Amino acid sequence: MYIPLMQPLALGFSLLYRMGCRLRKALYDTGVFSSAKAPIPVLSVGSLGFGGSEKTPLTLELLQFLLKMGLKPALVTRGYRGRWERKGGILSVGKGLRGGWRDSGDEAFMIARNLPQAGVYVGKNRLISCRRAQEAGFEVAVLDDGFQHLQLERDMDLVLLDPREKTRLRESYVALKRAHVILLKAGVTDSNREKLKRRYPHARIFVYRVVDQGLYSAHDHQPADPDALAERSILAFCGIARPERFFTLLQSRGLDPVRSLVFADHHPYPPASLTRIRAALSAARAEAAVTTEKDSIKLGPHGLAGAVPVYYVKIGLEMDGVFWDHISKFIAPLVRA
Repeated sequence: MYIPLMQPLALGFSLLYRMGCRLRKALYDTGVFSSAKAPIPVLSVGSLGFGGSEKTPLTLELLQFLLKMGLKPALVTRGYRGRWERKGGILSVGKGLRGGWRDSGDEAFMIARNLPQAGVYVGKNRLISCRRAQEAGFEVAVLDDGFQHLQLERDMDLVLLDPREKTRLRESYVALKRAHVILLKAGVTDSNREKLKRRYPHARIFVYRVVDQGLYSAHDHQPADPDALAERSILAFCGIARPERFFTLLQSRGLDPVRSLVFADHHPYPPASLTRIRAALSAARAEAAVTTEKDSIKLGPHGLAGAVPVYYVKIGLEMDGVFWDHISKFIAPLVRA
């Protein structure tokens, strides 16, 4: 759960981080550092915040759209907390998985499992990943969480933004001068939207909505009966950056967990955590458990075997057609060049 006493600490860390980003940007602007050009077009997905801003769902939607265009896209990602984060690795060349989530990190693995036709390249050196992707025949790179990654040039920077959130920022709003596309979360007032248009006239501004894409079994990742949790006492658990959003999503489904557990973001669910979940299930007499898709991949096929059925809610993003038209018109000539 969110602890109010942590707010001053989080704000202090945010301010220090923003100062570091501003200094690093100045070093690039003055030529002390320089950005490298990738051999294929790069679409970067990013945000001003630290986490929980729907970057992974947008990355998935972009890759899926590019595949529908008939292109060969590859995800290029750091692979946060994965074994390949430092040395680099290839999770997929569009022909099956070459590793597990512990190798690539949970988000990269989740994307690879959802889109087996896409390439997935992992590692801190994103230029090397882009070169490997190009050598394997991929035509465009989608750079995950790349807005602050100034080492690599981007053809388009897409930035997710919710102006209602003023804390937990890695960069101040002035950084939006680098954005080509600003995606505003639905619910932002017209006055806020107009203010952003005036302040950043160079950027195209669109609205996105988070959508519930259904309930799935964590055992085999197949769609489950939408009423599978109806009238059942359930335990909810997650290890994501913004757990309150997950619980709000459950409420929108009419679900009221008898107990909730929150773990740290990217939690790996070692045996001790699984034991804790089983104990909570027993104590609450829960008949089922529900979690996020990112958490579900780390439970393993037998993570809670013998306890209760485990489900996850898959989420996606919905944007107006004009957004996809803009992406299509932008990327087509770059790939043909």
